Amino acid sequence: MEPNCLDRRNWLIGSAAATASAGFARFAQSESNPSIEPKSVAAIVTTYFKGSHADVLLGKILEGWKQDGGQGPALKLASIYIEQVGDRDIGLGTAKKHNVPVFDTIEKALTVGSDHIPVDGVISIGEHGNYPTSDLGQVLYPRRRFLEEITDAFKKYDRVVPVFNDKHLGPQWVDAKWMYDRAMELKVPFMAGSSLVMTYRDPDLTLPMHCEIEAAVGIGYSHLDIYGFHSLDCFQCLVERRRGAETGVKWVQCLQGDAVWKVLDDGLISKETFDVALAQVCDNPDLARSAKDPTLFLFQYADGLLGAVFMLPGIANGISVATKRAGERTPRGTRFEERTEPYYPHFAYLLKGIESMCHTGRPSYPVERTLLSGGILDRALTSLSQKQVKLETPELAIRYQPVDYPHAPNPNLEAPPEDH
Repeated sequence: MEPNCLDRRNWLIGSAAATASAGFARFAQSESNPSIEPKSVAAIVTTYFKGSHADVLLGKILEGWKQDGGQGPALKLASIYIEQVGDRDIGLGTAKKHNVPVFDTIEKALTVGSDHIPVDGVISIGEHGNYPTSDLGQVLYPRRRFLEEITDAFKKYDRVVPVFNDKHLGPQWVDAKWMYDRAMELKVPFMAGSSLVMTYRDPDLTLPMHCEIEAAVGIGYSHLDIYGFHSLDCFQCLVERRRGAETGVKWVQCLQGDAVWKVLDDGLISKETFDVALAQVCDNPDLARSAKDPTLFLFQYADGLLGAVFMLPGIANGISVATKRAGERTPRGTRFEERTEPYYPHFAYLLKGIESMCHTGRPSYPVERTLLSGGILDRALTSLSQKQVKLETPELAIRYQPVDYPHAPNPNLEAPPEDH
């Protein structure tokens, strides 16, 4: 095996997450039982304002799934560290309202001011706030530094608990891989990823495990770094279910402008599959080629499947994926919903996965998927910066076993998250 590949030990650790999906489902079904004792979590966040990721995750622990005072997860917020307190801050007031202590260091938050780690889990939210941007356009959120300080505390106090990292690792590849390796070294139950992989899909689309996929196309919008990751993670959560599980990506290329459409015109990417994906997120698909700065993340998996995620700002109004499976006459597509009411429900389903991990000690789905999605994005942005060159990516030979985890069952959340 190549030295940059995940070794067999790490792959086996990652594949152990396959046993978590059944536990995730059982825990979700049993949560209505009030006898379940809540698990305590420490929150490490960059900043906390209304509508921020800190608000729509931690607020559900404090104020219920819909943040309206109703029932919430079987979690309790034991402490919080807020790195940047700005003019829009609601974190300090929210913490005071709910009697949650705020600490000025990550170590103190994990120990809740004591001489040991009493919490059952950690939620690390390195999103939003004022941070520098890399030459590739990546906002350099301190996700690696947060995890480094969290795991330093684990070593100091000789206790490891589950950690959730919001969105992708890194965001630069060198930091993402360091984070993964550190978690594996210390045997930290580790989970990360986009909230949108857990959201309602319209129309509902779940590919059967071990299916054969002939073509797959994703559509995204907005900023290449921020929404490029969401788009890639949504794409990956579907295609990882194909036969042979996941063995990683051989090369990545990022194209812009006319080169994007030439790929379609030359037949390298299935236009039929592209059209189905675009129809999910565009009211007038005929305008697709008028997109300003169209971008294509193009990559090939080790098993030969060609991945294609088109970023079409100003044309697409959401994130979609279409797949053509062997034996199907036409591709099928779906939109990953981002509705905001009742108070960003896709974060409720993400929190359900976090909750399950804190109770079972097992990630609800493999962190390797997030490592791969973020790695593709970093390599794509690198390709773009190097005049759209194709990059061989032996470092992305990431093997893992996907799991059959649940996502939101309906668009209206008529049933609370614990009933899915």
